[in-house]
Amino acid sequence: MNFTLLLFYLFSFILISSAVVVVSTRNMVHAVMFLVLAFLNAAALFILLNAEFLAMLLIIVYVGAIAVLFLFVVMMLNIDLQISQEVNRKRPIFILVGVILFTEIFLLIKFSSVKFYETKTLFQTPIDISNTKAIGNVLYTDFLLPFQLSGAVLFVAMIGAIVLTLRDETRFIRKQKVSDQTARDKANSLEVVKVRVGEGINI
Repeated sequence: MNFTLLLFYLFSFILISSAVVVVSTRNMVHAVMFLVLAFLNAAALFILLNAEFLAMLLIIVYVGAIAVLFLFVVMMLNIDLQISQEVNRKRPIFILVGVILFTEIFLLIKFSSVKFYETKTLFQTPIDISNTKAIGNVLYTDFLLPFQLSGAVLFVAMIGAIVLTLRDETRFIRKQKVSDQTARDKANSLEVVKVRVGEGINI
């Protein structure tokens, strides 16, 4: 067993373990943190496959943006125990769906190992340029429209997260009023008080 294969087994074990913790833990903050750990190990597997661009993209986009955004949304939404009670009530359905999905994945892996078809490479990997440049050539020429649409979907998701945090609640939230701030001057914002020596003031 060489060193690369040992690293593959190590990163794969941590990745699978983190994914199991993400779907099994009840603490959502812990789920997000283990999700970040799963992304980091998936990036390490991409590096072992000589796909360093995909590894850095996974870290920058998912770990640096989506996971952090999800963490802040979870912390700001003030989620109560109703969600966990609803999940516990429907747990047999979730277990059934999980068993069906794992069975389908097992059957796909088993039947895909048998070559009933002729493989064809649609986009061959060039040798004279780096994989980053090769992905950029394909992404910004043949798949320009899906790339722009995916950016629009992420933008809508960001707006939705902001709207969820600005819902009406019973707790007191101090909001800024731009008109009141710009209308302030020295007369209505400052008050000069002369205090005598040895005496205080009532605030």
